[in-house]
Amino acid sequence: MKTVGSKIGLIKKLCLLVVLAWAFSCKPLYNAGYEKTPMVDKKLSLPTKRLHKKLFLTSKKGIILGHQDSPGYGVGWKYDAAVDAFESDVQKATGDFPGVYGFDLGHIELDKTHNLDTVGFASMRKNILDAHEKGGVITLSWHLNNPFSDGSSWDTISAVDKIIPGGAYIKKYEHWVERLANFVKSLKHKGKGIPVIFRPFHEMNGNWFWWGDGNCSPSDYVALWKQTVHLLRDKYRVHQILYAYSPNIVDSESTFLKYYPGDAYVDILGIDIYDHNDSEAYAKNVRDNLKILSNIAKRKNKLYAFTETGSEKIPNEKWFTEILYPNIQASGIAWILFWRNARESHHYVPFPGHKSETDFIQFCKSKDILLLGNLQTIDTQ
Repeated sequence: MKTVGSKIGLIKKLCLLVVLAWAFSCKPLYNAGYEKTPMVDKKLSLPTKRLHKKLFLTSKKGIILGHQDSPGYGVGWKYDAAVDAFESDVQKATGDFPGVYGFDLGHIELDKTHNLDTVGFASMRKNILDAHEKGGVITLSWHLNNPFSDGSSWDTISAVDKIIPGGAYIKKYEHWVERLANFVKSLKHKGKGIPVIFRPFHEMNGNWFWWGDGNCSPSDYVALWKQTVHLLRDKYRVHQILYAYSPNIVDSESTFLKYYPGDAYVDILGIDIYDHNDSEAYAKNVRDNLKILSNIAKRKNKLYAFTETGSEKIPNEKWFTEILYPNIQASGIAWILFWRNARESHHYVPFPGHKSETDFIQFCKSKDILLLGNLQTIDTQ
């Protein structure tokens, strides 16, 4: 009996040592440098809470550089599942990868195998896993079809009132959200859901989408946003999402908040601004809008980001260092996402041999512009 007792005592000591080792190796999520913040999802997964903390801490050090569809394709190349090479035009130009990866889920609602930009959802899932494993941040947009007309996102026939409570097409929309939910829940790493930032119904203050200004009322937009959150979070039990709200250019705080669904339904605030061949106007818009964004975000205790931007084909070879950088420096944005490199006639990041490549490299070398390599060295635990 004494031998058995000794063995039990030894087992208890070993178990205690394991528990203590685990406790000391895991830093607490909340501390003096990062206080608990109310989230949209009260059942938010721990990895997703850690993503929020990561963005909070890195925003104190700089701005994470992001690129839409970066591992999926670039100018003159496309991801090949057979080769499975992790590539990016950002990396081809600078030697390092983006820290934020944007993907679009348009056509997931139609149960298609590829999104509206011909990216296969199976390949997208693999790209997301690879980017996550390397320490990248994942953000998802959704250019979904018009649920009433079955046209594209840019078919501005009124539809929102038909898919919110009381609408004739609400079941159709619920089924669409279910397909999106299933895809997001399929994003796993070591058995745990990969955290994502979901940015639906963006640029709602513009009139080019069916959910946009003039095509639905602010109250109907808010109802659509809340319904989408309730479906994902409560009905389909997706708990790996941070929700981001991002208008197009605004002229005031009231304009920014015109369609705002409320603090309880938004985790991150954003803004989308493009340079449409008028860099002087663009620079002013960036400067003014990031100030508006910062003021609202700080008052509401929200993270904030430059959720879409770029100058198509980058005709100004000094655009990154002379037009963009001076107006985002010290702005407090967590990340900046450049739009996609589809082809030579439609791209927003330099590729090898581009006339703005040297300027982009200089921009990326700024101490407060964070690429993937920078993220891998920052302690965000």
